[in-house]
Amino acid sequence: MTSPFLSQREAVAPADLIARAQQFAPPRVAIARAGAPLPMQAAFEATNAGIIIPVFVGEADMIHAEADRLGWDIAAYALHDTKGEEEAGRTAAALCGTGEADVLMKGQLHTDVFMKCAVSRDAGLRTGSRFVHIFHISHPEGGKPILISDAAVNVSPDLATRQSAITEVKNLLNKLGNTYPKIAILSATESAIPSVPSSMEGRELADWARDNVPDAHVSGPLALDLILSPAAVATKGLTDDPVAGQADAIIVPDIVSGNVLFKALVYLTGGCAAGVVTGAKVPILLTSRADPPAARIASAALAAISCGLPK
Repeated sequence: MTSPFLSQREAVAPADLIARAQQFAPPRVAIARAGAPLPMQAAFEATNAGIIIPVFVGEADMIHAEADRLGWDIAAYALHDTKGEEEAGRTAAALCGTGEADVLMKGQLHTDVFMKCAVSRDAGLRTGSRFVHIFHISHPEGGKPILISDAAVNVSPDLATRQSAITEVKNLLNKLGNTYPKIAILSATESAIPSVPSSMEGRELADWARDNVPDAHVSGPLALDLILSPAAVATKGLTDDPVAGQADAIIVPDIVSGNVLFKALVYLTGGCAAGVVTGAKVPILLTSRADPPAARIASAALAAISCGLPK
């Protein structure tokens, strides 16, 4: 029996995100181990939408079989025949490192194998910046999306990593057309209390951002109700806070809170979660086997926007 708390709404890839991606030249996306239904379906839809050029990596016979199932002639696209997860991951990452692809996308391989290949020095993707995962979550009925970092890569990010997350989120919001974004630092309270370490760190991060992140409002610590609810903001008397109740993005203190928050928005509201890893030479799409098609094509759109290649 389905839980009454779970939304039955189907995730919808936001049309405005796709349209924005179509303003740019489609990036070449190296798909690590592409020969499986979900990555091939995502590549097919994103290619048809004009937002990617696929670069297939994996077992050639499996890739061709999936393309045939879709009725897709892939003869015009590059295909690198590899065997197994590690070879596919290494090859796809290396293509991005040498400039033969603009985006790295996870296909049918385990996340730990994929990320190990991505962060390897041999891949040439390291820039000296921290890798930061960002979710762009939109509601099926439209409205303003919200960004969440980091729900998938950094387990217990230190202050320096969360400072990078603030900067990366701000830069992505700028690319999405938000010129002066509002970024909230999540805790369980709006007061800096020594017994709640994330609240003390939230205050420290907000203070740092005022001096180091221009053209953005960054506020913290803030509890979730004060991030999302203007009514809660009014009740608690925080109406002078420019972020409270109006946040464009949330910086979480650890992977557990980020993962719970993103999955709550997806499974309880029907939200579409497009995800991208920033901080590498190229955007990295860290898709999950549980991701619906809408989330996969939205992630491709987010990567195209992140690349911003001129037409």
